[in-house]
Amino acid sequence: MKKPVLVLILGDQLSPAISSLADRTPDDTIVLMAEVADETTYVRHHKAKIALVLSAMRHFAAELRQAGWSVDYVRLDDEGNSGSLTGEVARAIVRNHARGVQVTEPGEYRLRQAMEQWREDLPVRLRILADTRFVCPLPDFYEWAAARRELRMEYFYRDMRRKTGLLMEGDKPVDGRWNFDAENRSGPEKGASFPAPPRFAPDAVTREVNAMVESRFTRHFGTLDAFNWPVTRSDAETLLAHFLKRRLPHFGRWQDAMVAGQDFVFHALLSPAINLGLLDPLAVCRAAEAEYREGRAPIEAVEGFIRQIIGWREYVRGMYWLDMPAMAEANFLDATRPLPDFWRTGETKMRCLSEAVRTTRDNAYAHHIQRLMVLGNFALLAGLKPQEVADWFLTVYADAYEWVELPNVAGMALHADGGRLASKPYAASGAYIDRMSDYCGTCAYKVKVKTGPDACPFNALYWHFLARNESKLARNPRLFQPYATWRRMTADKQREYMESAEAFLATLEPAEPGWARG
Repeated sequence: MKKPVLVLILGDQLSPAISSLADRTPDDTIVLMAEVADETTYVRHHKAKIALVLSAMRHFAAELRQAGWSVDYVRLDDEGNSGSLTGEVARAIVRNHARGVQVTEPGEYRLRQAMEQWREDLPVRLRILADTRFVCPLPDFYEWAAARRELRMEYFYRDMRRKTGLLMEGDKPVDGRWNFDAENRSGPEKGASFPAPPRFAPDAVTREVNAMVESRFTRHFGTLDAFNWPVTRSDAETLLAHFLKRRLPHFGRWQDAMVAGQDFVFHALLSPAINLGLLDPLAVCRAAEAEYREGRAPIEAVEGFIRQIIGWREYVRGMYWLDMPAMAEANFLDATRPLPDFWRTGETKMRCLSEAVRTTRDNAYAHHIQRLMVLGNFALLAGLKPQEVADWFLTVYADAYEWVELPNVAGMALHADGGRLASKPYAASGAYIDRMSDYCGTCAYKVKVKTGPDACPFNALYWHFLARNESKLARNPRLFQPYATWRRMTADKQREYMESAEAFLATLEPAEPGWARG
């Protein structure tokens, strides 16, 4: 019998059409899937993230077996598990007498570097194939970026619309507009109700995984008490159908709103399944487009949703690979403050931040405005060290993989890249949070008060941020008005803001060193 080829499937490559299997047949292929300690602990991932990935891997292995593939599956607690992908590939080559190894390119830079070393170290040939699950292949993104002096997602997004034909009428966008973001900025409304997401009762596989995670990862952030993520393709499709029918029609208007105790509002909750490979992102977009074409969802909701996938998701992936490894060390604003301990505990009098940390702890999830304009905004204004903030975001969210998390943190939230990804820092005072949430009415701080111990800390921190970074940011045309306002203030007013911010910052207790990574 001909020696088999070993096909390695990573934990976020749970797609039957993955490129590493596309040219293979079950006759001379062994699929290797391995749960390894290195991938669960390179940061101390949220317990729900570990449970989600491992349960989804085990279910996918069963799906492959049912389709006729031979699967060599290594569990985390199997005797002899080396703890690393490198070690498990080496062991599997010997165990299966493999003549070669092939794998779809990984999503993270550190794994790609490891795989390049495999070319030297493995005793058989290694093929690394492009990940065809993205709309824009990386060579195409590099070509697109090389042709432009300034990189902006909006123009990339328009090219992706043209390429896919999504929401297009010939060569023009439907309704004559590319972007309906202006219609998608409503704050919360009193008396609104939100549909509960479907429940996915854990089966025996998930219960076994959850028990192992609880016993093995006791020091990791988060809880499994509310675990409700789809771990199979069927469950992911159920969640998609629920979103299309119950949430998508209202998604646009509500997508930036924050409501205390309502962790999901009208958000899709599909990003963990998409990033794992349980759902095809382009197919998800086409399903959403069909809701618009059939008159069941408004254009502003559908366009906003599709933009997040073929626009922002594709764009940050391209920027990640374009700018790594420098992106991981970027710190344009020289931010050095350590991560505060309340990002771990949620114990802060700031209602917006305590709510964002709570839903993150309970669900391994917070929606994009909680991430960007509460957590990210605070990190930016307080001058938190970008690498520690990035480690936190990578640690705590079920949909977090470095290729999508790092550009959003370093580029979008913290302006650590100096504006390469986003044209201005996303800095805001308490007024923005008050407008977009119902948090401020019951907060211990007063959002209308600008300085002093009772004032919303965001108010003074906003001006403190602008003042301390004036030499680097004052020439940004999108910050002209805020700096003009700052310069019109009296010296006493400026000093009052600075002293109020510094008094607050002095109260921040740093998190334990190595809390997320170590």
